[in-house]
Amino acid sequence: MRSYLTVSGAAALLLFAGPAPAVADDGADRSFTIEDPRITESSGLAASRAHPGIYWTHNDSDDGPYVFAVDSRTGKTVATITMKGVGEPRDVEAISLGPDGDLYVGDIGDNLNGSWDHVWIYRFPEPKELKDATVRATQFDVKYADGPRNAEALMVHPKTGRVYIASKNEDGGGLYEGPAKLTTGGANVFRRVGEVPWVTDGAFSPDGKELVLRSYFSARGYVFENGRLGADHAVRAPIQRQAESVTYTADGSALMFGSEGEQSDVERVDVEGGGGGGQSPAKGGDSSASSAGAGSGGSGDVKGTTLTGVLVLAGIGFLVLMGRRRRKGN
Repeated sequence: MRSYLTVSGAAALLLFAGPAPAVADDGADRSFTIEDPRITESSGLAASRAHPGIYWTHNDSDDGPYVFAVDSRTGKTVATITMKGVGEPRDVEAISLGPDGDLYVGDIGDNLNGSWDHVWIYRFPEPKELKDATVRATQFDVKYADGPRNAEALMVHPKTGRVYIASKNEDGGGLYEGPAKLTTGGANVFRRVGEVPWVTDGAFSPDGKELVLRSYFSARGYVFENGRLGADHAVRAPIQRQAESVTYTADGSALMFGSEGEQSDVERVDVEGGGGGGQSPAKGGDSSASSAGAGSGGSGDVKGTTLTGVLVLAGIGFLVLMGRRRRKGN
């Protein structure tokens, strides 16, 4: 019985681990731990295109105008960028890299759930050199056409450069589309163009054909065409202590899922097909219509990751229990 339990346990571990990731030979883009003691609330992730294996991140509220470049090979911070020319950041929740080579930082959180009549987006060119620097950023005022709300996900489309924000609401939020071009000197009005579940971050695939939105316990992938959400499906996502961020690797071969906390982990999940930017994220459940997934408030998302884990753990527990009973009967 002991050998049977060992084999079953090994099979369960293999189910959790999945196939070995296809990563760069130099160790870049593997799962890693953020080592910097200053980064305790990593709330957003963006894969660098100028510096392979580097991920941009930032803290949540009350940290200041800082963005960090973290090397996935070591987990160490290799550059700290200080933004100048912007106001006092309130609740920075997201970061995304645009096709113009600029980093977009979303100061879009509102823990009082819609008490602020406007939020901000900061933009600056991705640095060509990885070193500590102070850069001048452009600040954009943002308002929503249907009134203030809380949000944690900001995504820049990799082809059109258009900015999208997904609001955060326990009963389901909205996908908001910004103007074709952000401008200074007035409010940039974002309009609701779709319904989404509870969202803590999101990311476009490098070809712009897929949008992945994550929550605390699950993730969904959506076909994205002509600025609108299409059919959706559950995406395999790790269970993390406070799941806050997601980005594609620069080559589109995997998704990188991040979490808040000291020495927080960033975990790699391969996409189907192994890369190319046009592949779909690894599915964690059956495909469903967009209306079903988007209006569910995220309740159906867990079947791809959480349910699988629960079933495997239950199976292991059952086998252990049967083994104990058999030994008692001998």
